[in-house]
Amino acid sequence: MLERIEGKHAHDPLFDRIMNKSPRFVSVPGPVIVGAGPSGLAVAACLRQKGVLSMVLERFSCIASLWQSKAYDRLRLHLPKQFCELPLMGFPGEFPTYPTKQQFIHYLESYAQKFEIGPRFNETVTHAEYDKATGFWRVKTVGKKTEETVYRCRWLVVATGENAEAVVPEIDGMGEFGGDIKHTSSYKSGEEFKGKKVLVVGCGNSGMEVCLDLCDHSAKPSLVVRHTLHVLPREMLGKSTFGLSMWLLKWLPLRLVDRFLLAVSRLTLGDTARLGLDRPELGPLELKNLSGKTPVLDVGTLAKIKSGDIKICPGIKKLKRHTVEFIEGKTENFDAIILATGYKSNERDMFSEIDGFPTKPFPNGWKGECGLYAVGFTKRGILGASVDAKRIAEDIERCRNEEAALCDRSVLIYREC
Repeated sequence: MLERIEGKHAHDPLFDRIMNKSPRFVSVPGPVIVGAGPSGLAVAACLRQKGVLSMVLERFSCIASLWQSKAYDRLRLHLPKQFCELPLMGFPGEFPTYPTKQQFIHYLESYAQKFEIGPRFNETVTHAEYDKATGFWRVKTVGKKTEETVYRCRWLVVATGENAEAVVPEIDGMGEFGGDIKHTSSYKSGEEFKGKKVLVVGCGNSGMEVCLDLCDHSAKPSLVVRHTLHVLPREMLGKSTFGLSMWLLKWLPLRLVDRFLLAVSRLTLGDTARLGLDRPELGPLELKNLSGKTPVLDVGTLAKIKSGDIKICPGIKKLKRHTVEFIEGKTENFDAIILATGYKSNERDMFSEIDGFPTKPFPNGWKGECGLYAVGFTKRGILGASVDAKRIAEDIERCRNEEAALCDRSVLIYREC
């Protein structure tokens, strides 16, 4: 058969063109991991430690593309470094408590180098399908030059995370606005907005910090706040708020810890409702558990709101050439709009068929069916992804060992016969 194909390939130009357009098939003995961000790297490292080699597919040209190409310059980790470590390797001792963007990227690159993780870059997964007849996954990718590859693997790990695609809301009149409109994924620094009036839409950690960055670069920011939110100091009683919360939860009920956090916040930050930042009825930790909504950890923005350097605005009703009409009826001119409206996962869009994708909540959301796993989708940040990465590696190792033992028994029985 091979000789016939080779002969056809040598003498038939039409066959040659057809064969060149056909996808390349690659059989992977270990798991295929989709995504080379922190979650994907963590799974690959945990697998390697157990002697299981994996193949990492990444649609961009670098690891941690969100951090390398879509994060603003002043970004730091919002949590202390000990809560953002990946499995098996800590941060360098000389790194500060809250590493910078560049320091975190350096850490991830060193991590990939240490565990010999070499992703296949510029490969976008377009289709994943489980073949029940063979018990293998078929993962189809498209490369930078539109070349197609089909990977055949026993285990598939989806590690594209919850921040794969920017969320861009539809605002009435968006196409008519004469100023610049950009998502925070393309925002780098407030330097380009010096002296300009900028409206920031979205009041999460990114929106708050972008407003602060704009202030530091002599811009005039306003912040759209449509919903209630919790703002907490980044540190309490000399400790990180996150670390203190985790420690208190070991001894106290969640709602009691929430009361403590809110009491200390009121003492240190004052009544945020007076600034136009109403708090939700549920406490910050309870709300996080139920909805995944993260409280804002203040890094200096609140002081700028109190001083009037940052103005709070209601929701947007409509945009005109350089004018924003708010839902309360007032209008105001702005030079630019920055959308700090967050990100969303894309696993459902990327996989046209995703049999058995995990749907269980934390802490059981890492395992699906048919050798399918997910990491970084439980709204628990890097810490939660690291825990899931360890579980996935342990489960794949167990499955591999069981299948190997079954194969050995089958061979033994065959020989005895």
